[in-house]
Amino acid sequence: MLGLVLLYWIGKYFYKLAETHNKSQWGYAILGVITYYGGIIVCGFIIVLLFELMSPGAIDSVNDSLLGILMLPFGILSCYLLYKYLEKKWQKEYSNPAELIDDIGKPVDDTLNTSTK
Repeated sequence: MLGLVLLYWIGKYFYKLAETHNKSQWGYAILGVITYYGGIIVCGFIIVLLFELMSPGAIDSVNDSLLGILMLPFGILSCYLLYKYLEKKWQKEYSNPAELIDDIGKPVDDTLNTSTK
């Protein structure tokens, strides 16, 4: 049940971010959930590999619930990193409509010079 609530919040934040920047809301909500599961899978693989390298056969005695709780922060971290990356990327692409309105009617050379300032 806790996992479903976590997936809801991840999807909701990505949905709101995409909505703010006029992107595909459902696509990015699903991308956020996939990123969560991808982070868990990659981290789980690394943890299992480290357990097997340090002590062969020790992973068989580890509780599955404990392993799931251990991977939870890595899934959340992968979502957070993707969220911040998309936020910064889209913030750079954003152009203020008020500034663009001022450029209407200016020659193309003048608009290129004012956008670089």
